Amino acid sequence: MDTTDLHILESLQANARTSNAELSRDLEMAPSAVLERIRKLEQKGILTGYEARIAPRAVGLSLTAFVFVRAEEKPVSGKTGSSLAKIPEVQEVHHVAGEDCYLVKVRVRDTEDLSRVLQVISTMKSVKGTRTTIVLATMKETAKLSLTEFRKGLKEAGE
Repeated sequence: MDTTDLHILESLQANARTSNAELSRDLEMAPSAVLERIRKLEQKGILTGYEARIAPRAVGLSLTAFVFVRAEEKPVSGKTGSSLAKIPEVQEVHHVAGEDCYLVKVRVRDTEDLSRVLQVISTMKSVKGTRTTIVLATMKETAKLSLTEFRKGLKEAGE
């Protein structure tokens, strides 16, 4: 990766709908060259996808909760994590160190809906227990990655 690839990644993170033509103007490159770079970033698994971000409240999903899950399984098994990931209301599943095995982000309509999801989780064979924290307000939520340190590394390497 070089500074051109980094510019493409930063532009697409800011707006995934940025056109190749717009990127090529910004980079002063041919659109075909920009498209080739994007394809290479995708093939290398660096650029993993594009998605629309929907306002949760606009579709009735006003409650966010984090569920800490303790499970009985071999640490490398991951079966519980895979099962948790299949629940439609689950947005994120993280295997974590500490007292709990998984940290799960859930987005639902209300506490009644959350109770239903917690029931699904707690009835999994391997789940020993859960602890739930309900979000009262969100100050920041993003999928964007800070590429500042990576950019510094490129500059130090002479890119």
